[in-house]
Amino acid sequence: MPTGNDKRLFDRSIVIILDGLGVGELDDAKDYGDAGSNTLANTAKAVGGFSLPNLERLGLGRIIDIEGVLAVLTPEGSFGKMAEISAGKDSTSGHLEMMGLPIEKPFPVYPKGFPSEIISSFEERIGRRVLCNRPASGTEVIKEFGEEHLKTKRPIVYTSADSVFQIAAHKDVCPVEELYEMCRKARDLLRGKDEVCRVIARPFAGEIGGFYRTPERRDFSLEPFGKTALDYAVASGLSVFGVGKISEIFMGRGISESIHADSNMDGIDKILSLIERGERGIILANLVDFDMLWGHRNDPLGFAKGLEAVDARIPEIMSCLKENDALFFSADHGCDPTTESTDHSREHVPLLACGERIEAGIDIGIRKSFADLGKTISELLDFEADILGESFASLIAPSLKGVIEA
Repeated sequence: MPTGNDKRLFDRSIVIILDGLGVGELDDAKDYGDAGSNTLANTAKAVGGFSLPNLERLGLGRIIDIEGVLAVLTPEGSFGKMAEISAGKDSTSGHLEMMGLPIEKPFPVYPKGFPSEIISSFEERIGRRVLCNRPASGTEVIKEFGEEHLKTKRPIVYTSADSVFQIAAHKDVCPVEELYEMCRKARDLLRGKDEVCRVIARPFAGEIGGFYRTPERRDFSLEPFGKTALDYAVASGLSVFGVGKISEIFMGRGISESIHADSNMDGIDKILSLIERGERGIILANLVDFDMLWGHRNDPLGFAKGLEAVDARIPEIMSCLKENDALFFSADHGCDPTTESTDHSREHVPLLACGERIEAGIDIGIRKSFADLGKTISELLDFEADILGESFASLIAPSLKGVIEA
């Protein structure tokens, strides 16, 4: 551990969001229909236990009881979990709160589909009628309406228990850029009381009976209503790299460079490349497959295999870290694949911190807000950020106190 004479203990924070990896219901989970949800523990039980040796040695088993994952007495990382104070359980709320900007008012949802006035206005703007207009699974909706869509070129509009307006279209009858333009028109339309959290483009391809979604998904989120830790970081001269859907969630705000990722494994490849570049700042990455491919499809086996695949690459990530790096693993909400619901779940999220200059074996506890992570990063990297949150930097990097006082 360095002494108080070091001018700068940390140059970079790498935050890897395991999308949907909740670790147990929040106190108000029943109000969201999520009583009993525990994405990590329930999935482990459903598959007969995990094999996660690398997350285990970082302290994952010290956060909650997980079948197959030991509660290591002397883990190599620090560990805890975080509660969400935002009024929701969606990706945008989770990410914004994590960077210091909680959402106080819940976004509107449409359990019976969108009102006729919204649909008619959207149809007028795009010059064609739509199909579906009800809550539905993304993979099931293209099975049900894909053939009719090919014949009529009418886009498939659907929602979920979350605040989303999703548009699916086959690439052969609706080029991706045309689909994106439809989403922009929907985003402009959905304002005021109908200001949904995200409009999502869902392109798909394939033949009848074999439709599949393609990687060109794009989220059209709301513009953040205030500054996040990312904005302050960029203003201080740091670089902020968004991997996966990060730039779309933050609408490009506070992002120096956006890097697309086609999958969890591709996302990790991109993270490794950015670490090797060595630029001072923040790497914020979202690994979406847990949520998109397995959580929403109630596929615990796929979820387990995906998590084990990420775990297998952690030594590769750790070996690339520089002396002044801090690495965090967390999540933005739950998405329990073992419950009847196919939507997000209102849960705590895990928190693991590691790195050469991060104290090992520290119990960070239960943080009152996701925002504590953003506040901690601002202190580690020594930039001012007027955001919500209580830093735990003094717990995981006690020698930082001497640097600040010096």
